[in-house]
Order: sequence, then structure tokens, then C-alpha cells
Amino acid sequence: MSEVTRILSAIEQGDPHAADQLLPLVYDELRKLAAQRLVNEKPGQTLQATALVHEAYLRLVDSEQIQQWSSRGHFFAAAAEAMRRILIDRARHKRTLKAGGDRHRQKLPDIAAPSAEPEIDLLALDEALQKLEKQDERKAKLVKLRFFARLTIEQAAQVLGIATSTAQNDWAYARYWLRLEIEESRLDLSS
Repeated sequence: MSEVTRILSAIEQGDPHAADQLLPLVYDELRKLAAQRLVNEKPGQTLQATALVHEAYLRLVDSEQIQQWSSRGHFFAAAAEAMRRILIDRARHKRTLKAGGDRHRQKLPDIAAPSAEPEIDLLALDEALQKLEKQDERKAKLVKLRFFARLTIEQAAQVLGIATSTAQNDWAYARYWLRLEIEESRLDLSS
């Protein structure tokens, strides 16, 4: 049993000091995960990777809700899900009038930095993911593991307990389905 798995088991059993031992062991990996996730955010994002890690970690080791993790991979999948929820909550908050959701940024074309990845509308993705989850929970979990946790197909297949070829097929289907769903929702908004 790895040190991380042992500490996760201690947290599950209610050891109040186990959470303090866990963070130093997983911090670097969580930080990388958060930094990768924030790369896809829109320009002007004020949340830093460190803050995202800390907020997600606090949600994961909340002493009032005992969590059960079967493995290290399960813990990191839960961390990715916590980060996703934090980013979704922040995106929703930014759209409120109180947070200036009715205001639009003015782009300065000669200053804008080129983006390596296409801009992703987190709220549209979240809505589409919720619909996919109702239709096929396993495919939705696979998308969360691949997109938010940045796991490889092989790693995600292992976490889900499915064959790599099944994960590849599910991934291809889910990407196509989500793309269609998001495009359809954009058309509905513009009508």
C-alpha cells in the first residue's frame, strides 16, 4: 500500500491528523493539475492555480463529510471534479449582475496574446456534461477524467475499470456528442 493510499484510508477512518500528512505528498501533482485546468480559462481569470488547489483540497478533506477513496487515482479524480465544480461556480458567479455579468470586455487586437487552445465555454460544457451524464454516466465520467483531470486514456480506463479500447470508443463518442450538444445550445441562444 502506498503512503498516499495509507493516508487516504486514515482520513476515511476519521484520523484528524491524516489530512495534514496528505497535502505535502500530493501538492505538486494537484498544482500541475490546477495549472493545466486554468490554461483553458478565458483571459482575465483571477484565480491562481495555488488558490484552486487549496480550495479543492479543503473540499476533499472536509471533516464533516467523510470521503472514501479506493485508490490514489480515485483521489485525483475527486480532486479534478472538485476543481471543475469550483471553476463552474466561479463562471456562474461572473455572469451575475453583481459581478458585472452585464459588462463586456473590450478587446485590444494588437495586444491580445495568441491562445494555444480554443476558448471553452465552461457553462455550456457543464450543461452538456450534465445531459450526457443522464444519458450515459460512464462516458460523462470519462470526459471529466480526461478533460479536467488530464488523465490519459489508459489512466482513465483504469480508474473506471474498463478496457482501454472501450475508453477510446467512449471518448470518441463523448467528444462528438458534446460538440454537437454545445453547438446546438449556441444556436438556441442566438435565435
